[in-house]
Amino acid sequence: MERYEFVLENEHGLHARPAGLMVETCSGYNSEVNITKGEVKVNGKSMLGVLMLAASKGDTLLIEVDGEDEVDALAAIKRLIDSQFDE
Repeated sequence: MERYEFVLENEHGLHARPAGLMVETCSGYNSEVNITKGEVKVNGKSMLGVLMLAASKGDTLLIEVDGEDEVDALAAIKRLIDSQFDE
């Protein structure tokens, strides 16, 4: 299992567009992806789940990736986060 914790820095948090990019990125891999904010853990491949996090700028999120392509999946997710979701 690969893990990555980060502080959300994009101005508007994980609103619909960046949440959609996150789901699209996670869905491109076979590995299971979970995103946790506080006590709430959701499936990273679920748009509704990611939106349920209501993640705002400054929130700490934990990404956990488990599966055959976990290293590649996490690398792609990190690239998306580092680009601040292309905003």
